[in-house]
Amino acid sequence: MRICIFGAGAVGSHFAVRLALAGHEVSCVMRGPHLEAVKAKGLTLRVGSSEFPARVNASDDPAALGRQDLVISTLKANALGDLVAGLPPLLRDDTAIVFAQNGIPWWYDIALSPDHPPPPDLAFLDPGGRLRATVSRERIIGGVIFSANEVVEPGIVVNLSPERNMLLVGECDDAPSARIERVRAVLKEASIQSGEVTRIRRAIWSKLMTNMSMSVLCLITGQTARAARADPALRDVVPRLLDEAQAIGQSCYADVERVTRSGPAPDHKPSLLQDYERGRPMEIDTLVRAPAAFAKAAGLSTPMLDLLAGLAVQKAGDKGLYQG
Repeated sequence: MRICIFGAGAVGSHFAVRLALAGHEVSCVMRGPHLEAVKAKGLTLRVGSSEFPARVNASDDPAALGRQDLVISTLKANALGDLVAGLPPLLRDDTAIVFAQNGIPWWYDIALSPDHPPPPDLAFLDPGGRLRATVSRERIIGGVIFSANEVVEPGIVVNLSPERNMLLVGECDDAPSARIERVRAVLKEASIQSGEVTRIRRAIWSKLMTNMSMSVLCLITGQTARAARADPALRDVVPRLLDEAQAIGQSCYADVERVTRSGPAPDHKPSLLQDYERGRPMEIDTLVRAPAAFAKAAGLSTPMLDLLAGLAVQKAGDKGLYQG
């Protein structure tokens, strides 16, 4: 299968290596020193003490990569504007696009089940409606990533969650389909977990409930998730944050998976904190503003999350990494 990873940073590079080693013709849209290193030496995935090198086609010009059977966008939500211009030369008539990103996706209200509560206005996730004008409903596949990775130097990505590397996929109308089964099979053959999902938005909320609470808390404190969870000063704060996040998720799906409060949290910095420390634009809209809009629509009081949201917006804005 011809597969393009659009926006191959840490997660995308990890998946690119696994898919290439599984025998697929993998292309990556990337840029900067990472691109130059991959062109010169290939792409390497490190897992523990093992290294997995792979050769992939790489370019900052999607038109140089040819038409694809599948596109997996691992761009941050605030970089999806690059996808609008770059997609057309990659698409065949039947090319599907997996939108694998954190937070509430731009397509959330497309083909939404009638039993879902009316969502808030999410137009701010797709300014000017550019994505809706470029990507038809038929091409959309929802994706939820569970995988911790870091580009430690150009051309080399380290996987920090060897026991949990997963990409859940589903149609935006939640209907079963042959193409979803094919995508799951491709991912599993590449050692990327991809279990069956009956409602892709429920899976989105299962991850988002942690991101909107713990990831933002890590941004504010500068701690890893494990350190924040174990910090005595935050012992009463963390459960209240998780309870508020749980309430938002359950306002959309009463049976959404509960947030785990026991056991050690991952001992790494969430991507939101990594972006802040490296001076990269931050996913404030999808991880902070959108959940807050859902809480307001549901009439929920979320004072802890509201405080975190305000601090996150101010912190990102002061560094020039977010403009609301």
